[in-house]
Amino acid sequence: GVGMGMTAPVSITAFPAEDGSFQQKVKVSLRIPSQFQDNPPCPTDESIKIEERQEMTIYSTQFGGYAKEADYVNYAAKLKAALGSDAAYHKDFYLCNGYDPPMKPYGRRNEVWFVKK
Repeated sequence: GVGMGMTAPVSITAFPAEDGSFQQKVKVSLRIPSQFQDNPPCPTDESIKIEERQEMTIYSTQFGGYAKEADYVNYAAKLKAALGSDAAYHKDFYLCNGYDPPMKPYGRRNEVWFVKK
């Protein structure tokens, strides 16, 4: 019953298939605004969970435009190639982040994050 507004980034946890595409399983995460961090309102929908994201170090790449699954897959492949085989990061998932509302036509910001082990 509490309106919190939209926050950024909206993160989608992607679990890549062997061919690099997303598996059907994805997880969408929204940041709880600062004023609600200490005591977040309880969700009324049982499928919504409140989780605390632990501190992490990431490898990241940024790109513009209206991001689609194919864009995230493409930039994840580019980031993987740029990092080479020596970088230690979780390979079973990565985070796809969007920072802009749908009605923003120009200057959009999207990122792919690999979480360092």
